[in-house]
Amino acid sequence: MSESGDALSFDLVAAALRADSADVAVYARVLTDSLGEALPPGVVDIDRERTMSDRMRGRPGEVSKITVRLGEQVLTLVNQRGRLVAEICKEVRGVVLSRRPAPVEEWLAELARGLVAYADQNAQAARVLRRLVAGN
Repeated sequence: MSESGDALSFDLVAAALRADSADVAVYARVLTDSLGEALPPGVVDIDRERTMSDRMRGRPGEVSKITVRLGEQVLTLVNQRGRLVAEICKEVRGVVLSRRPAPVEEWLAELARGLVAYADQNAQAARVLRRLVAGN
């Protein structure tokens, strides 16, 4: 991924993703707002829990689960009562071949690897990742 001579590294992307690792809502915002414009539809899915108050006021609700599909790899981050639970799966044609819980740090590393690989093949994704790394 080298647009105008500067290449994004896995380490830079991983560091940018780790910056706010305590809150699943922050990841949802980054993945939907920042990366959502660069990734094809269906790559990032956000599940929300909406209370009756949320529905009445037209609010989207609290993020409960993030699913990122990067080829055969499916990365899931769930908010379980304020605690982040990460899972990494291998899925082929809708069939889960392997599933394993992972520390959030490992989940972030896999997400960063997948995003860097995708950006190597997509100029728009590369620009968005550069903005993410720069903190814009």
